[in-house]
Amino acid sequence: MPATADIYAVIGNPVAHSRSPRIHGLFAEQVGANLVYERLLAPVDGFDQALDAFFARGGKGLNVTVPFKLDACRRAAAHLSARAQAAGAVNTLWRQDGALHGCNTDGVGLLRDLLRLGVRLENARVLLVGAGGAARGALGPLLAAHCAHVRVVNRTASRAHDLVQAFAETAGDTRLDAAGNDGAAIAQGWDVVINATASGLFDAAPELPHALYADGALAYDMVYASAPTPFMQQAGQQGARTADGLGMLVEQAAESFHIWRGVLPHTEPVLAVLRAELDADASHHVASPEAGQAESR
Repeated sequence: MPATADIYAVIGNPVAHSRSPRIHGLFAEQVGANLVYERLLAPVDGFDQALDAFFARGGKGLNVTVPFKLDACRRAAAHLSARAQAAGAVNTLWRQDGALHGCNTDGVGLLRDLLRLGVRLENARVLLVGAGGAARGALGPLLAAHCAHVRVVNRTASRAHDLVQAFAETAGDTRLDAAGNDGAAIAQGWDVVINATASGLFDAAPELPHALYADGALAYDMVYASAPTPFMQQAGQQGARTADGLGMLVEQAAESFHIWRGVLPHTEPVLAVLRAELDADASHHVASPEAGQAESR
């Protein structure tokens, strides 16, 4: 490691699977940045100590994955971005003027990937499946994009209603409502259906009614794999086009890089490299939890 290299890391438990070092290494090559990016495995009850030790040795910035996003939010509570406040979780940490700052880049990563896929969210009808951290991180940015209608559904309907209630004052002109999974369908069909659950990690699709999709609709799974996830297979059988969360992973990493380094890297070439590597890696036939909260990175 060059003596002058800036040090970054992803902290989590587990963390050995993380592709963040590869992504940020490619970003660094692209912009000519002198940095190293590590994986930092912290004990489940040892986040605070690991965080303090990282910055004490000169670390510049941390990405945060499960199970520490709420811990990171607590530690940076005095200096949270609006995105982190809305999400109630932090995936990006840095020190500025002696204080710890936190942001959540998952939602903006999702929106940028949807834009890359040609999705126009303004006036769109969007179904968000799930009511956990991934859905919470996505909901604020979806409302800010001026969707016509956003419905949150969850297997436990009360959790969907609680999430919608938390964002009711920020809905603006967007119709925002909630239901159980059995209330997911609407007569017109949805333009975008986002799976923010971890179902793909267990080789399953969320239990949803048939006929969810409008003509030309996109089904987006926040997890990714070298083969279509069960949710994507389910949607494809109903005529929807499909995408997984690898692009979201790269986009949210790019926003973290921008926060730390002041430059936003080009994501398309990095995504192409990761996709090729994923396709070549037969061991990743099972969905990976690296996007959203299903889990990040």
